[in-house]
Amino acid sequence: MLKASSYAHQHNLVHALTKAARGRNCVEGLTHAFYRYPARFSPQFARAAIHLLSKPGELVMDPYMGGGTTVVEAMYLGRPVIGNDLNSLAFFVTKVKTTPLSETEIRYLEQWANRCVPWLSYRMPLQDIESHFDERKMKNLTHIRARFIKKVMAAALASFSDLPTTATRNFARCVVLRVGQWALDGRAKQTPLPHFRSKLAAMTHQMLADLREFMACCGAAQTGGPSVHLYNEDAANVANLPCFALGDRKVSLVVTSPPYPGVHVLYHRWQVNGRRETPAPYWVAGCNDGQGASFYNFGDRRETAGDTYFAASLRTLRAIHRVMAPGAYMIQMLAFNNPGDQLPLYLCNMQLAGFSEVLRQRTDGSTRALRIWRDVPHRKWHATLNGKTHSSREVVFIHRAV
Repeated sequence: MLKASSYAHQHNLVHALTKAARGRNCVEGLTHAFYRYPARFSPQFARAAIHLLSKPGELVMDPYMGGGTTVVEAMYLGRPVIGNDLNSLAFFVTKVKTTPLSETEIRYLEQWANRCVPWLSYRMPLQDIESHFDERKMKNLTHIRARFIKKVMAAALASFSDLPTTATRNFARCVVLRVGQWALDGRAKQTPLPHFRSKLAAMTHQMLADLREFMACCGAAQTGGPSVHLYNEDAANVANLPCFALGDRKVSLVVTSPPYPGVHVLYHRWQVNGRRETPAPYWVAGCNDGQGASFYNFGDRRETAGDTYFAASLRTLRAIHRVMAPGAYMIQMLAFNNPGDQLPLYLCNMQLAGFSEVLRQRTDGSTRALRIWRDVPHRKWHATLNGKTHSSREVVFIHRAV
């Protein structure tokens, strides 16, 4: 059961987790809005879990970190944190979200937004920007709705030459990535170029203000802040990460959202021109992809039995267990395409990996598994057309390492 000196204390803790999990606030605050990464959970939920189930100085980990929500919130709360993801785009976004900039670097970025961005144009000579094209990652950006934005994004990438450091160039890439997503992903109409330039300048200043707030909150500007280690690895290899090389540091809390069984999520694509998929995010971020959706989802969505998914899941769960302290909590948010079959299989994987599900005590003295269900908020328009499918409901599992 949960650590609790009384039934009332346990009830209050469960109430706080449930309220945070079911909150419908938009993802905002600190650096969370730098990019709209798919399948993310709310900062309020991550913050509540970290605050309630760990202490300052205890090590927090997210082995499937996605857009870095857990990493950012752990740093905000003064916890050292390890973030890992198989997807290089997730690593890039989280790295930018958590990398402090000096005041000199911030001034360079402000000057870029004020001086360079207004001059970005579709009419820029091709020879000035063609070296920044990557046709393999620009698939489906030739349609009239996208090709103007594509060329201006290439012009933006070419304009980074005056930025002095890798951190400033990566930050500017992330701004272009965020505004490119706004302009192209799921858009029914073409985004006018003046709107794109205006958004790009405004987003630069907004993201810099958000980063300043984050740096002030976690003390990064003065003391270096809490330690953060980020990796772009298969979660099945987390026990071999350099931060565990000495073997004397164990994870006190895992807060994460692994791939969902049987649910197809575009972790690595935008949908443009009538929902055609493009790997353009990897072009803008300067990341390598080369992998299909099944690589990031632990299995192909057409595989009804899910054998590939559950085999991959078990490998990662066993690796995660090896780096956790005895009794440490693992908080997960998942959805299932077929919960009747897949949920028991997932819980069986957890047991095989060495985890025990936390039980909640009832007033009559009996117990039941502590699970928190919620409707997925802010679904995309094409998802809401499908109505309340199984995958539109998520569940929070609470386990402990035994």
